[in-house]
Amino acid sequence: MRKRLTITKMKKMKQDRNAISVLTAYDYPSAKLAEEAGIDVILVGDSLGNVVLGYETTIPVTIDDIVYHTRSVARGAQQTFIVADMPFMTYGIGREATLRNAAKIMQEGGAQAVKLEGGVEIAADVSALVKAGIPVMGHIGLTPQSVHQLGGYKVQGKLDAEVEQLVKDAKALEEAGAFSIVLELVTEPIATMISEMLSIPIIGIGAGRGCDGQVLVYHDILQYSSPYFEKKFVKTYADIGTTIRNAIQSYVDDVKTGQFPEEEHVFNAQPAHIPSLYGGSSESSNLNITENKDLANKEVKLK
Repeated sequence: MRKRLTITKMKKMKQDRNAISVLTAYDYPSAKLAEEAGIDVILVGDSLGNVVLGYETTIPVTIDDIVYHTRSVARGAQQTFIVADMPFMTYGIGREATLRNAAKIMQEGGAQAVKLEGGVEIAADVSALVKAGIPVMGHIGLTPQSVHQLGGYKVQGKLDAEVEQLVKDAKALEEAGAFSIVLELVTEPIATMISEMLSIPIIGIGAGRGCDGQVLVYHDILQYSSPYFEKKFVKTYADIGTTIRNAIQSYVDDVKTGQFPEEEHVFNAQPAHIPSLYGGSSESSNLNITENKDLANKEVKLK
């Protein structure tokens, strides 16, 4: 059995240029498969709102949603480092509330760390969480919880002002004690620069090849959705959606045509029990069985 990563080991992986693999997972079987495949870190992202719960954004996701799904993931991946997102408006609303919400995710969900979106403006919260013994992963660039404020899902780091803010945010998070930062939809040169500038691991999603690790969504790499929308920064490793749809269609056809269930899918009762189920007496049942046996023996002798 492998040992779960620690934040110290992850920093060492950055130093050794040993890329960190991160994948989202939202339930027990997904987490178990990810762990068996050797994933380094599992992220229970609030992206579950989009890909599992059917919301248009991550904003409707609640802390109870995160706790529920994190608990499921923790049961499936007991040797993997698990990070859970703090949902919209569960932090940055006062120090006490932020600490209480993070503690709920850690204690009830079983995560080893929490992830917060934002930079300079949440640095004080990050510092408070770290001082309370809660490891924090930062998240800057495109921050889905602020999608309405950003004006949509846009690549960050194209303008000088955006670059300056990204650098400020990254430094503020590192100084506040974050053990890692996710950079989402950031131009590759800027993401590479930030990764080289900071001593903590930078995990990219749509941020190019210069990061210290990569994170993608479980359902994206497997095309486990319908319809599936192509994303430039995603590499597809299997088309599970089509496989599942075709399999279900085959099942429907078999049921409709009577090809399922077949003989190997059914269970047979002892002959003595069958007549009694239809109201027959045990005596008549035994007589019928005897008669059937005698008839069978005669047929055998005749052959």
